[in-house]
Amino acid sequence: MRLTSDNTIKKLIVIGDRVLIKPTTPNEKTESGLYLPPGVQEKEKVQQGYVVKTGPGYAIPMPMEDEPWKSEEDQVKYVPLQAREGDLAIFLLNAATEIVYENVKYFIVPQSAILMLEREEDL
Repeated sequence: MRLTSDNTIKKLIVIGDRVLIKPTTPNEKTESGLYLPPGVQEKEKVQQGYVVKTGPGYAIPMPMEDEPWKSEEDQVKYVPLQAREGDLAIFLLNAATEIVYENVKYFIVPQSAILMLEREEDL
């Protein structure tokens, strides 16, 4: 399979309760009108961006069973995350790790550092 700019992000696997976020530009406003002015982002160390990928969630280990006929693949279950791909997330910058992938800046953020999500769907 040949990698293109459209599918390179699919190679990334986000681990555990972490979320991959692509930051918005400081003056970008969402369709619903949510927007953080540059002063807030600089002073309060709060950032916003769109969720690109999410990890599987919080791991809950399964109890050990002595039943050899059961498959080994279901040894770990996960509590899913609230964040979903496409959500706008407002998060604490000091808990985030900045990375650059394919010349694009992203943040890896634990879900606990996300303060609020905006989801574009009918409630």
